[in-house]
Amino acid sequence: MSKCVCVIAEYRGGNFRRVTHEVASEGRRIADALGVPLQAVAVGSGVAEKAAELGRYGVEKVFVADDPALEGYIAETHTPIVADLVQKCDPAVVIMPASVDGKDLGARLSARLLAGLVQDSTEIVVENGKIKAKKPIYAGKCYCWNEWADGEMPLISCRPNVMGCLAPDESKSAQVDKVEVTLPEARSSVKSLELDTSGRVGLSGAETIVSGGRGLKEAGNFSLLEDLAQVLDAAVGASRAAVDSGWRPHADQVGQTGKVVNPNLYIAVGISGAIQHLAGMGSSKYIVAVNKDVDAPIFTKADYGIVEDLFQFMPVFVEELKKYKSSCS
Repeated sequence: MSKCVCVIAEYRGGNFRRVTHEVASEGRRIADALGVPLQAVAVGSGVAEKAAELGRYGVEKVFVADDPALEGYIAETHTPIVADLVQKCDPAVVIMPASVDGKDLGARLSARLLAGLVQDSTEIVVENGKIKAKKPIYAGKCYCWNEWADGEMPLISCRPNVMGCLAPDESKSAQVDKVEVTLPEARSSVKSLELDTSGRVGLSGAETIVSGGRGLKEAGNFSLLEDLAQVLDAAVGASRAAVDSGWRPHADQVGQTGKVVNPNLYIAVGISGAIQHLAGMGSSKYIVAVNKDVDAPIFTKADYGIVEDLFQFMPVFVEELKKYKSSCS
């Protein structure tokens, strides 16, 4: 191959998201294995000022589209612009985040670029000069390897928090090529107004997640999890049972019909551990379960299990964590 590896950066709120650093690091590894350059595509408002930072993670050149109208992701606006920038790279393979926006964009790019897409990949390898991508199937109960026919360009989205990040090299910066783009005329009334995270850590890229289930009994008891999340700087999730009961919004749901997460630490409180929930968090690095039922299926997946009444355990646990954190500061 004599082309390049192209990564699609995700830029939000004035900074590149951590998952961008992950795909850039993975792209660097793949580019080295293929013996080709690593380039990137970055779209957003104000992104040109930050684009050179991607060089810290091995990117050599960044094609940038910078416009105030690109502040928030809108599919019909971003897709043609990103596709045009990708074609400027003339890539042998495209790697991008499997975030909420990334999965939507990936599907659209696949159709526009006529590229074979593998979503939510957890591993990419190069064998005899060919790309192969691994992804979970059947609710995470098994994995499949995918490869592309000769002459077909692979398009791969990577699950957040799976691909390792390179240690940033502050001495390096990427060449920035700012491309003048014409924004496509909107065909719908969709507009990106604002992004309000209310100070909360997002589930998809969170390194620590505290989730609650039916065992919490009512919406108000999620305050126990909010207290713990504040101490750990964690995101708060929920099982489908909690969401169906109206205790948490669907955006907080972890599982087969919610978000698939891969944090370093997942704390399941009052969650029985149905297979649909395990499909969404089973690949977490460490799993801690709190449940008074010793036979709860979650314990078969947990690295650490606490068989206790959560209403007695959680306040004490949070208080002890606060004391420990205070003693370390």
